[in-house]
Formats: sequence, C-alpha cells, structure tokens
Amino acid sequence: MAQVALISWGVCMKIKKAVITAAGSRHRLLPLQNLIDRDGHEKSVLTIIVEEVLRAGIEEIGIVINREDEPGYSRIAGEYRSRLRFLPQEQQLGYGHAVCCAEEFVQRDPFLHLLGDHIYLSRSARDCVQELVRVAEERACSVSAVQRTREHLLPYFGAVSGRPVLNAENLYRIDKVREKPTPTEAEQELIVPGLRAGYYLCFFGMHVLTPAVMEILREQVSAAGPEGGVTLADALSLLAVQEQYLALEIRDWQRFNLGVKYGLLSAQLALALSGQDRDEVLTRLLEILALREIAGTSD
Repeated sequence: MAQVALISWGVCMKIKKAVITAAGSRHRLLPLQNLIDRDGHEKSVLTIIVEEVLRAGIEEIGIVINREDEPGYSRIAGEYRSRLRFLPQEQQLGYGHAVCCAEEFVQRDPFLHLLGDHIYLSRSARDCVQELVRVAEERACSVSAVQRTREHLLPYFGAVSGRPVLNAENLYRIDKVREKPTPTEAEQELIVPGLRAGYYLCFFGMHVLTPAVMEILREQVSAAGPEGGVTLADALSLLAVQEQYLALEIRDWQRFNLGVKYGLLSAQLALALSGQDRDEVLTRLLEILALREIAGTSD
C-alpha cells in the first residue's frame, strides 16, 4: 500500500486546477462534437464543459488526450486555448493511468476531475461543478459526486459505501470503493444507511481530489507495468483509508454519457428542453410524433 502523508488543508483549500480525461480510444473525439447549448448557441462539447469549469473559479485546465488529437483540440478550444494545457497519454493503460498523466500538471494542488465524454446538467441555480467545488473547499478534503443507482446498473459504475456525516445533508464519509461491483458484492460490502434496498451510491463522474491520489496512482501504474489496467476506483479505495474522503449525493443533477447509443442525442435533447428554446423543441417533437402517427394510420 502506498504510504501517503495526510494533508491538512484547513480553511485554505482552493480548487484552481481541473483535469479532464479525453484520451480513451473509443470516445476521444466526442469532446469535439457540436451541440446546441441552453442559450441556443452552437458549441463543441469541450467548450460546454470548459465553460462550466471556469464558472466554478477554476483557472487552469489540463486535458489528457491522445497526442495526435492535439491539433483538433487546439483548434476547437478557440478563445479558451490559453487556459488549457494538453497532456498526452502515450499508451492506453487504463483510466487510472490517464489521470496519472496529469501528475506534473497537478503538482501538489487539489484538483477537479471530469470526464470529457460526459455532459452534466443541474436543475438548480448552481452548476454541478460549482456545487461540488463549494463543498470540497468548505470541507477541505476530497469529495466525489454520487447518485442513488438501481442494482441492475452496477456493472456500469464505481460504487461506494459510507456513513452519513453528522449535521450535513447528502454527505457521506466514504469507507469503501468498488469498481463495477456485482450485486452480490454490493449487498455484502456497499450498504449505505438510509438507502432503499436495491439502491447504491454510484459515481457521477465528477470528483475533487487531493494530490495524494496522484501518489497512489503513480505506485499502482508502476506496479502494473506494461499490462496497465489501473482503475481510478482502486486508487480512491486506498485514499479512503488514508485521509478523509467524502461523497456528495446529488439528486437534481443529470449526466449524459455521449459514448453510448443515442448519447449525443440524449444530451442534446436535455440541453434543449432545459434551455430557452424549450417550447420550440417540444413543438417540433410533437410535429414529428404526429406525422408518424398519421403515417402509421395511412398504412
């Protein structure tokens, strides 16, 4: 086990850096796709994510990419290019390895981490990233966003167990992390007080982490060697043992994985239906449904 000295951030923990992973072989070009945002403006997925990150007070953003993709990312970054630093992942050795590629960029600073192939939406006045950063800075420790998730979806997510933090709504002190557990594993190890049977706290794909996780990842990547396969969940499991690590349960946020079937379409509909063009989009959807109904009747 990595021996990591506990860090006392006190009231001075400020999140000024973000790491976005976008080097995965299957989804690495998804951040370059265009969507219409809530204000009706056409933007790349990368721009939508970067703008949300900057609204949370982040000053520097490192993006882990495949080296050959840098020209496309640099071009699409536009006015935000000066705020971005591209961090190449030379080999595809797992999610944990991708995060570890940002170690030099992170140095000894706490950082926000997001997935580059996800769109995050909040139904409240505060953005998802803003709320997570606020909680992490107030608590001065690592915090991961989690959602109550049905048992049949466990194969798609990392999951945690923990106990509620006293006098803190929707906060849990994490004691275990498991990557894509089976229902049997979850029932035995990941029960959380207050959750209905068959529900578990699964990662939302958004974290604020202390640099201790980079030390853990470095050791795991070194131990794995050329075989790779290092997961972030394994590192977070050790982090939970070594220092305070919290889960923020969110109930009014949504995330959209752009890499699944109809992922881009689902994200676009969610943006449109929560934005200024909601009525126009609903009208068009009703027109499409009506035409299909007429066509079906005529057959």
